[in-house]
Amino acid sequence: MTAPSPARDAITGVPYPSSPFMKYLFKLPILLYRLGLGPVIGGKIMILTTTGRKSGLPRRTAIEYNVHEGRKYIMAGWGGQSDWYKNLAADPRVTIQTADGSEPAIARRLTQDEELIDAYRFVEDNPAMRVWMNVLLGGALTREQFLARRDQFYLVRFDPTDEPAPPPLEADLTWTWLVIGGVLLAFLLSRKRR
Repeated sequence: MTAPSPARDAITGVPYPSSPFMKYLFKLPILLYRLGLGPVIGGKIMILTTTGRKSGLPRRTAIEYNVHEGRKYIMAGWGGQSDWYKNLAADPRVTIQTADGSEPAIARRLTQDEELIDAYRFVEDNPAMRVWMNVLLGGALTREQFLARRDQFYLVRFDPTDEPAPPPLEADLTWTWLVIGGVLLAFLLSRKRR
């Protein structure tokens, strides 16, 4: 008897990460932010804090983002299957953290023609987004094809807000650098005495 295969997204055909190793790998940037390395990795990876649709607790996801005309955008690689997308669909008030710091925002999936036309120009000018869209939609598309297939991708924009949002991720593990430095110094001193 063969084991059932992980659920595959209808759009990409890529399995949703379900193994413990893959889940850990996707959570690694969160650990790096907690270690105080947010400014280092925050140029490409954001921490998205949503409110859990069932628990009401802050839920955090590390995700690649892009900037266009001062606004941050992300692509939901597994469409509406992603837990973070389901959370922001239930409550669009989020907190985003990048190398620029943290800010409350309202997350919104782009669906209107005008904003999608602008997004198409953005995707065409951005090599990483162009590759992502080619994978998602099976090749380069004209603007008309891009608009016609809007239901097949989830492009989300973050608009700044003054509304209450979930708390940002704290850099609560920076103290470990002192411990690591102390252990390394003790090791080097012990080697020098020999």
